[in-house]
Amino acid sequence: MSDYIFMLESHLSTDQSRAVEVVQAAATQANLNVFLVGGAMRDMLGGYRIRDLDFVVEGNALKTAKAVAEQGGARIVSEDDHRKSAELVFPSGVTLQIAMSRQLRYPRSGGKPQVSAATIQEDLRGRDFTCNALALSLTRASRGLLLDPLNGLADIERRELRLAGPYGLYDDPCRLLRLVRFQVRLGFAIEERTQLQVANARQAEVEKLIPAHALGEELQRIGLEDNPGEILRALEQAGLLALFSPALAGPKLNAQGFAKFEKIVRLTPDEPRFRAARMGTFFYALTEKLTPKEKAALVRSTELPKAEVDRWAKLETRARKLETALRAPRIRKASHVYFLVLRAEPDEILFLLYHSSYKPVQERLRNYFQKYAPAVQEITAEEWATLNGQGTPRRSMEKIREDFIANRLDRRPPKPPPPPLEPPPPPVVETSSGFRRAR
Repeated sequence: MSDYIFMLESHLSTDQSRAVEVVQAAATQANLNVFLVGGAMRDMLGGYRIRDLDFVVEGNALKTAKAVAEQGGARIVSEDDHRKSAELVFPSGVTLQIAMSRQLRYPRSGGKPQVSAATIQEDLRGRDFTCNALALSLTRASRGLLLDPLNGLADIERRELRLAGPYGLYDDPCRLLRLVRFQVRLGFAIEERTQLQVANARQAEVEKLIPAHALGEELQRIGLEDNPGEILRALEQAGLLALFSPALAGPKLNAQGFAKFEKIVRLTPDEPRFRAARMGTFFYALTEKLTPKEKAALVRSTELPKAEVDRWAKLETRARKLETALRAPRIRKASHVYFLVLRAEPDEILFLLYHSSYKPVQERLRNYFQKYAPAVQEITAEEWATLNGQGTPRRSMEKIREDFIANRLDRRPPKPPPPPLEPPPPPVVETSSGFRRAR
C-alpha cells in the first residue's frame, strides 16, 4: 500500500504544508471530515507540481473557511454561498479552496445547478473527469486513505482523460474547454468513449450554452497556464476559440506574442505571487492585435470583472515608472537593480519583460532573475546568523541585512593570480664549432 501522506508531503512546498496543517486543525476542531481533492491529487499522483490546494469537508465549508482565515492569517477572497465554497489566499501567496461535499443537479444544460449536501463518495462521482475524482483523507481516524470511486488513478497512469459520467458535457458544457486545457497541460490522450461523447455534445451544439461568466473564468485559468498560446491554438483547432471572440482567429491570435510570453513565464519564478501576476500581460498579448471595438466585445462576451480589466488597462502606464527607474543613471550597481526589482509589482515586471524596447531594462530584469536573486538565495543560514545582535536603535536588522546583500552582490570577484613567469632561456655561448646554448 502506498504511503500517500509521504507522497503528499514530498510534493508540497513549505508554505503549502503550513496551509494544509491549518485546514486540518480547523476541520478537526469542528469535528468534520476533511479531504484533499481534485487537481492537487491529480498532480501529486501524476508526478506534477501541486499548484492549488482544494479541500472538501463533510459539513459547513464556509464556517471552516472563516476558521482557517482566523487561525492561519489567510484572507477570504471570494465566497460562493450557492455552491458552499470559499477561496482563500495566505500571506505567503498560497491559494486554496474549501468546499462542502455536495451533489450538483442541473435542471437544464449549462444552467445553474441545484446543490445539496452529500458524502465524499457522491461528491467525487459528480466531478468532471476521473483524474480529478480522487480524494485523500486528512481526517485523523482515516488519514492517508485514498478514495478513488471511478478508477481515476489508473487513468492517470495510462495518461488518459475520461469523463466521470455520461452526461457531464450536457450538464456543464464548459467542460469542453476544460478538456482541451487539461489535454495540452498534461499531455494526456482523450479516452475513446470520451471522444464519442465530445462528438455527440458538439453535434448538439451544447457549447453555445456556456454562460458568459464561465467563459471569463476559463479564460483567466488559461492565462495562468504555462503555455496559454498552445491552449488557445488547440481551442481554435477544435472550433471553440470563437466562443470567447470571433476576432480571435488566424493572425489575430498573436502566436508570436504568446511565444514571447511563454519564454517570460519560464524565466520568472513559479510561485503564487508571480503566477497570479500573469493575467495583465496575458490579456495584453491576447488583445494586442484586436481593435478597441473587438477588445470591448471580448470583455462583454466573457463578463470579465471590470476592476480587473481596468487594472490591466492601466498596466502599461504603471509599468512605465519602473521602466524609467531602471534606466536612471543612478542605477549603476547590481544591488541597485536587485532592490528596485524586489520592491516592484510583479505584473509590472512581467509587462516590461514582454513590452519594453530598452535593452538596459531587459538586461537588468533578466540579470535580477538569472544572477542577483539566485545569489541572494545562496546565502546560507549560518551566514545570516552572523548578523544576529548587530542591530542598534539607529540601525535596524532590516538595514543590516540589506547592507549585507548589497555587499554580496556588489563585491568584485578576486583577480586571478598572474601566471608564473617562465625561466629565462640559458645564455648563448660561442664555441669553436659555432654558437650553442649553455646547459
